[in-house]
Amino acid sequence: MMQLHQISDKSQPAVTLPGWPLLRLGFRPFYLGAALLACLSVPVWAAAFLGYFELKLDLAPLLWHGHEMLFGFAAGVVAGFLLTAVKAWTGLETARGPLLGTLALLWLAARIAALGAPYPVFMGLDMALLPAVALVLLRVLIKAGNKRNIPLVSLLMLMAVANLVFHLSVLGAIAVPAVAALYAQLALIIMVVCVMTGRVVPMFTKNVTPGLVINVSRKFELTLLAVTAVTLALWVLGAPAPLVGVLALLAAVLHAARLWQWHPQVTAKRPILWVLHASYAWMPIGFALLALAQWGQVALSLAVHAFAVGVIGGLIIGMITRTARGHTGRPLLASRGEVAAYALVLLAAVARVLVPAVHPAWYSFAVEAAACLWAVGFAIYLVIYTPWLTQSRLDGKDG
Repeated sequence: MMQLHQISDKSQPAVTLPGWPLLRLGFRPFYLGAALLACLSVPVWAAAFLGYFELKLDLAPLLWHGHEMLFGFAAGVVAGFLLTAVKAWTGLETARGPLLGTLALLWLAARIAALGAPYPVFMGLDMALLPAVALVLLRVLIKAGNKRNIPLVSLLMLMAVANLVFHLSVLGAIAVPAVAALYAQLALIIMVVCVMTGRVVPMFTKNVTPGLVINVSRKFELTLLAVTAVTLALWVLGAPAPLVGVLALLAAVLHAARLWQWHPQVTAKRPILWVLHASYAWMPIGFALLALAQWGQVALSLAVHAFAVGVIGGLIIGMITRTARGHTGRPLLASRGEVAAYALVLLAAVARVLVPAVHPAWYSFAVEAAACLWAVGFAIYLVIYTPWLTQSRLDGKDG
């Protein structure tokens, strides 16, 4: 995982380096773009969904919302994270300057095209990014002999396949529901989250807690990953609901046990760390709701948003602050503004998932509240981080 070391609070004068700072490392443009998309698109969707105005797109509004959150927002963060992480893992350049700018503009062009360009144009732009990022990363990993992380590139290609299925479905070229492709993308992102959190959250927790021992057995980890993958695959493929329900309940228990082994209670005074634990707590909640949905006890959308808002949204706001601080030469200590952003995004999950689960009559209010909380959380990120990500590192290093 990326080496994220806390530095002294005393900032060093910035050193002039060649090239525009925004294009020196992948996290810079992709984190900013993803945060802006999160901040703008969710309130637009919520307002249209609640009938405040009509959203006229080639895509059905619900499909646009799901696609942009999963293939725009989340995939953009994954791309920026991996372009940054692979450089840290290998010591080799991934993408910077014109190449990074091209990738970022490709992502942005697809987001704009979704709003009004002819659908084949949107499809072409949208389909290009994930394979391009995968090729960049694969070249670097092969050159460095880093075979351990090649499966992450494979996940990017699977995401590209899910995106292709989505677009072909929308065009009527295949008889697969477009929403199934969205569920597949959600499942793939959850698998990325499972792998990466298993690597970094225990490490981060131990690094700041003297004497803490976290020993999660490899057998347990492999069992958890296998059960999670099988459960999600069977759900996406439409396996019998009772079977998916039982497996989802087992997955919920395993993820709860994993979180317990990470000792989340020791993170109470470190917001930049507790946000990761609190977000991961939505993983067993999501699988429990998925089980209940299979048995007809709750709406499936509650499970989907537990994963999408609670797990993915919460971990993203946590990681895009932590990694951006580390890679701009700043201490790994969250400010009050960042803590507010963490709380707002996690409260958005509570509003979107738990409020309608407990009181279905408040559904419209819950959607509106969740959209506002989410948007303000990512707006805070933009206010704090836009100057940081468009300027050189405080310690004068490249990146």
